[in-house]
Amino acid sequence: MTCCPPAQLSCLANLATGLSLQDDFRLHPPDLLLFYNLSQVREADCRAFTHRAAQGDTELLANLPDQRVALQHTALACLGTPHLQLSASDLGLLGILVCDMDASSIVTSDPRVLQNLLRCPRLTAAQRVALNTLLASGRTQLGPPGSWNLKGLQALGSLATHISPRLWAQVPEAVGLDFFLSVVAACRAGQLSQRDARHFVTNFLDSKGTAASSRPKRGAVWPSALPAGRPCVHGDITAATLRDNLFLVRYDCSQLQSCLGDPVLRANLDPLMQHPLPAECQRVIKAKLAQVYPHGIPEDQLRLITSLVYLYSPTEIGQWNITSRDTVVALLASDVALENQTEAVLQKFLDHNGTVTSALLVAMGGSRLCWMSPQQIRTIQPSELRLAGVLDISSCPQSQKDVLFAKAREAFSNTKSTVDYYRSMRPYLGEPRLRVVLPEAPAQPLLTAAPLGGAPVEELQHLAQANVSMDIDTFTNLNPRVLQSLSVSNVTTLLGRNVGDLQKARSHPTVSSWLRSLSSSALGQLGLDTARPRPSPAPVASRPPRITRPALHLAPTSGLPENDVVAPTSGSLPVHLGFLPLSVALPSGLLWLLLRRAPLSPVGTAHGASGPWPVQTVLPQGDQAQGHHTQERGSC
Repeated sequence: MTCCPPAQLSCLANLATGLSLQDDFRLHPPDLLLFYNLSQVREADCRAFTHRAAQGDTELLANLPDQRVALQHTALACLGTPHLQLSASDLGLLGILVCDMDASSIVTSDPRVLQNLLRCPRLTAAQRVALNTLLASGRTQLGPPGSWNLKGLQALGSLATHISPRLWAQVPEAVGLDFFLSVVAACRAGQLSQRDARHFVTNFLDSKGTAASSRPKRGAVWPSALPAGRPCVHGDITAATLRDNLFLVRYDCSQLQSCLGDPVLRANLDPLMQHPLPAECQRVIKAKLAQVYPHGIPEDQLRLITSLVYLYSPTEIGQWNITSRDTVVALLASDVALENQTEAVLQKFLDHNGTVTSALLVAMGGSRLCWMSPQQIRTIQPSELRLAGVLDISSCPQSQKDVLFAKAREAFSNTKSTVDYYRSMRPYLGEPRLRVVLPEAPAQPLLTAAPLGGAPVEELQHLAQANVSMDIDTFTNLNPRVLQSLSVSNVTTLLGRNVGDLQKARSHPTVSSWLRSLSSSALGQLGLDTARPRPSPAPVASRPPRITRPALHLAPTSGLPENDVVAPTSGSLPVHLGFLPLSVALPSGLLWLLLRRAPLSPVGTAHGASGPWPVQTVLPQGDQAQGHHTQERGSC
């Protein structure tokens, strides 16, 4: 469980390094070890340090590319001689670090690499291909696909959603159907995300179409093997049909078109939408809804079709009536509407005298601010923005960034001290993260002091004079053109005790661009070697802001590790270690801060429900929203 956001972990790691407390790493949480100065790890401790650090969440290092690479190099160095094939012992040491390694290592490693891959928050396309190659080889405990069984497939956990149609075509039919039943049941029970279930269902059904011409079906007729555009073959779909977890096996998308009547659709939309419908079937349902509701879908039905929302144009959304905040939250959930649909959904709510409150901002998430129109952003009252606390707007386009910076300045202008002002303004200081590629919006500069978005030079210089010790995450999100105007002295003062983190983020595009403009002597002043930083990698477009979603976990995994559940990054403790004698504050205070479970924030992951799946709670208006803001303000 992640106890703190990256900025605090980085700060605490620097404190521990400065006080020579890294040797106590066995007592520190794995997430903290990810941020340590790896050059100070003793050779004798290399394996123990790596093993503990590899239990952490490497996604926390998103803005520290050099630290992430250095961590992998340190881990491989601990193995000694070059390892072309990672053994079970090696894999036990490397843990989650395997997720960053080349896909070829998956195929050549000990089959227990599956345990490591289960911890990866996502797999690249090459890693998915390598996973299927390994599974097809028969070297895993499952054996060759023709001998797979239900227990073995369930032990794969979320990896099973990546199995290719070619492999599913080789799995015994009865085993495949049993696993299909378990996946759909988990999805309908809310224990598996629609997205993951839909990916599995699509691959599974595609395999039956592929296999139709090459394998007899022992009494079963796969609808996908039949010609499209035919009349209803299996009989009209009824309410009882929709309760069957094999519904999508018995009725392909063309049969769904032919066999689903309007009255049944109207009366049973909820159970129908609980099924992980492939994209083609989703389009069929959308077309049928247009026939049933030619003047727009009723509001109570909108909350049932959230998985279809991405198919609707802003013009079509304009036909809806949205009067409830709950409807807005349902439609703008992180994995529902597309970004360019946000404005249309929210506008329908505002047209019915709705208001953007702090509770709504928190429930929607900061990323949705990025896709509100400038006019909609201006309707937010400064008090509501204050109550909403820290929102992640790192992926915002430039035009929204300008407006949000102005709105945030208005909201936090009366903050008591510059340090508190910085903590509140931190998300609004920079421009979009370069690792997220977004469509360029027309420039609409609203601040003459910062026409490029984010904090102007004067604001950064003022923050530097206030000794705010800006964290490296915020620094990497500053406007690169503004950063070019800062001197080495400005940056050193601005980062304060965190200046050493420049080495960890040296290849980040923002940092790399600034370092290339410096002389060798200036690099030396920063404590960096005089070699020029290597060219920055191209921005990555495939990773949106991280979202906590239910994990696939259909049965006990017989020793395979469960996916970690990510705790909310809010709830950081308002502790100022400088108020205590350092001999007392560290390491005991460090351990208290990091090992003590922070109180659950008003918006985050609740564990009241049975099973390992997080339950999202919605922040109400009033004092609790204020509490959310108060918790966020604490920092290292």
